[in-house]
Amino acid sequence: MKKDYNLAIKAAIEAGQEILRIYGLPNFQTETKEDNSPITLADKASNEIINNFLKKTEYPIISEENEQLDYSLRKEWETVWIIDPLDGTKEFIKKNGEFTVNIALCSEGRPIFGVIYAPVLRELYYGVTAEKKSYKTILDNKHKSKQGLFYDGDLIFPGKPSKDSIRVVCSRSHMDQETSMFIKELRKKFSVVEIISKGSSLKFCILAEGGAHVYPRFAPTMEWDTAAGHAICTAVGLNVISRTVNQEMKYNKRSLTNPDFLVHINDKSI
Repeated sequence: MKKDYNLAIKAAIEAGQEILRIYGLPNFQTETKEDNSPITLADKASNEIINNFLKKTEYPIISEENEQLDYSLRKEWETVWIIDPLDGTKEFIKKNGEFTVNIALCSEGRPIFGVIYAPVLRELYYGVTAEKKSYKTILDNKHKSKQGLFYDGDLIFPGKPSKDSIRVVCSRSHMDQETSMFIKELRKKFSVVEIISKGSSLKFCILAEGGAHVYPRFAPTMEWDTAAGHAICTAVGLNVISRTVNQEMKYNKRSLTNPDFLVHINDKSI
């Protein structure tokens, strides 16, 4: 498995480099998909790079930019890659740097590995659930790691809210009334509720490294938006819970749309 994980990490980094090349162009074409979400040349280029890498493995691929196969075929896939070649296309278009490449490997509906690369920040997050370890590796200007991957010095750990204060990470582009109500309830339990706005799957990353304590998501997402972050958070002991069934979120479902969910540490106050 480690060979496949390293391949996925390499794919994420190379895709991130190509995204950056397009990001630096004075103009890039933006189209609108059937669901009214934007897509750019960077989404397509990243998707091609990642697919070319992952096709070398024995596992099928679910990608936001690939043709989606019917569940009658997908349900036979015990282990599957789930990828978002450019998570945070709106952030990419706004040029705020908060976009990522997401790659996850899921087995029997659960993420077992995830990698998230933020190419502008050169921040590489990755985690293996079976090892209960996640890492944050800062790459150099050439998108290389001086100390290599899976280095103990790069291990990350979540944080716990204090008795009086808690940090909530929310979507920069999708704040809704239900999330506002959730935050209002937290204010009854904590004297200080700090709100952190982040784009893309960086919300999962900030939780995994202890920068926030809870991430409520009560607006639509797809499996490729969350699978990699889910793996990274699970590996450090965080819970990614479907509010529909109050159980861990599942993947490669009949519908690839996620239910509303909550990511948090085991704490009775949340």
